Amino acid sequence: MANSLVSYVKFVFFSIRGMLTGGPRYYSWLSLLVILMVCGAFAYSRQAMHGLGVTGMSDQVSWGLYIANFTFLVGVAAAAVMMVIPGYLYHNQELKGGVLLGEMVAIGAIMMCLLFVMADLGRPDRMWHMMPPFGKFNFPISMLAWDVLVLNGYLLLNLHVPGYLLYKKYRGEKPANWLYLPFVYTSIVWAISIHTVTAFLYTGLAGRPYWNAAILAPRFIASAFCAGPAFIILVLEVVRSNTRYPMGDKVISFLRMVVLISGLINVFLLVAEVFTEFYADSAHVASARYLFFGLHGHNALVPWIWSSIVMNVLALLALVSRKFENRGMILRNIPLVMLIAAIWIEKGMGLVFPGFIPTPLGEIVEYLPTLNEVMVSLGIWGTGLFIMTVLIKHAVDVETGEVHIQDKSQKAS
Repeated sequence: MANSLVSYVKFVFFSIRGMLTGGPRYYSWLSLLVILMVCGAFAYSRQAMHGLGVTGMSDQVSWGLYIANFTFLVGVAAAAVMMVIPGYLYHNQELKGGVLLGEMVAIGAIMMCLLFVMADLGRPDRMWHMMPPFGKFNFPISMLAWDVLVLNGYLLLNLHVPGYLLYKKYRGEKPANWLYLPFVYTSIVWAISIHTVTAFLYTGLAGRPYWNAAILAPRFIASAFCAGPAFIILVLEVVRSNTRYPMGDKVISFLRMVVLISGLINVFLLVAEVFTEFYADSAHVASARYLFFGLHGHNALVPWIWSSIVMNVLALLALVSRKFENRGMILRNIPLVMLIAAIWIEKGMGLVFPGFIPTPLGEIVEYLPTLNEVMVSLGIWGTGLFIMTVLIKHAVDVETGEVHIQDKSQKAS
């Protein structure tokens, strides 16, 4: 038992040392992220001191850039399941190589989700009001309570499975199926649930007709399985070109197919929703009209949403034509970058902001994020990408044998 504890402590020590060791490009990237984190911390300290008045949010538009990023990143976190399903349910060994890295991306994305929620709270110290036994959790009535459970539960699942597998790899031992496979299968359902619950947070607000659509949850899932795998492909491309991590072309080819199919479904659902809104021309069309064409001279979001649609269509056409697949790493991934940007706009500016315009009283109060909000958001992105980077570096080190057990007596124990 003592030897096992010593072995685990050494594993943690060597892992941390490996995370902070790399070449000039690795250090430059981490330095950039640390700068973003410091700037974000400074901006958040100003927000903590002066309150949400330093943001562009108001009584009329109470969700802004923070919740827009949160909504997008929940989808990125859920995307890891697209490799877990074929890798573990259908025992595709070639895809298992990308599962670990996908789960590292999920951990970083969930951490960013939680940080964006914290940033959106004017007084995060008051979270104890929903923590039993001090406060009231309101489960199962509150959708917020469900969201807290699914996000934190998904984070724990993604910490346990790769953590256990990497520790066993470090020790050169075969992992016990009963200690990780049940959690893998649970994570498949859980990944879909986190974005479904996020959609229900919107559709459950009866006073916001723009969000009261049964199609919203399917749109969330489709867009998540488009932008999320696209983001993971970019990560895998960087890892494959800079390390000896064992990963073939089949992983990336499979994910590109997932991105294409999910992207086409997402566009179809968008067209279906737009048709329903505008063809009926009901009283609830005001928010959609504001988003796509402007309303009574207010049109701040019009260029954003049409840019998103154009990027979406062009990126999908490029993926269908497959003309970029055999080009250099930068060229073949341009459509993926366009899709990520398009869906970020669609699920942020195109979903969160117009839901508040016009207000139930008919007011039109446009929202524009302040520099402080942008700096806090960049700081959170820097934190999440830093977590992703060091975790991916750790996984690569263990899988390639850079970090491995050195005392054979520990392995025997």
